[in-house]
Amino acid sequence: MSDNPPADSSAAVESASPVDLPRIQRAVREILAAVGEDPDREGLRETPARVARMYAELLSGLHDDPRKHLKKFFTEKYDEIVLVKDISFNSLCEHHLLPFTGKAHVAYMPDGRVIGLSKLARVVEVVSRRPQVQERMTETIADLLVEELQPKGVAVVVEATHTCMTVRGVRKPGSLCTTSSMRGVFRTRLSSRSELMTLIYGGKS
Repeated sequence: MSDNPPADSSAAVESASPVDLPRIQRAVREILAAVGEDPDREGLRETPARVARMYAELLSGLHDDPRKHLKKFFTEKYDEIVLVKDISFNSLCEHHLLPFTGKAHVAYMPDGRVIGLSKLARVVEVVSRRPQVQERMTETIADLLVEELQPKGVAVVVEATHTCMTVRGVRKPGSLCTTSSMRGVFRTRLSSRSELMTLIYGGKS
């Protein structure tokens, strides 16, 4: 039996996608022509379709609700910091539609509710796959945890490299942007914030 998908599988995927793939393909052809390329030459002939599928993947978070990952929680008396750090992500800067990539550190202090650790990573994954600025991504993750878990505190720290700074414009490879959002005890209690920073950076903050 052949492992090749049916000939009309791509068309089926396109029809099921919430993204208008043919519209993106037409736009990419226009861009290629506008910069002086021939969109019909062999190397570029399938590029519009590839780019369309790429955007559908990179921006899939627009059509996904991260709250679904925070609905199932467990009742526990644990009331110290829960931290998942170094959650890798890829996102798209809304100013130039260029990627920014990095890692997120997500922490909360429970008030009777805990969730599976993988759910924090899933929230980061969904939220990151949208056109946005890093500052809003950081705030969005924190807002979701506060609203759904009602914890004593939430902290989100995001570190990322932005290709809009490294491959164009100022062109500064190696530059790193760090953003944070502190809620509850992490905002009001210095000792809790200091403990969190030590857990993330090992005393190097």
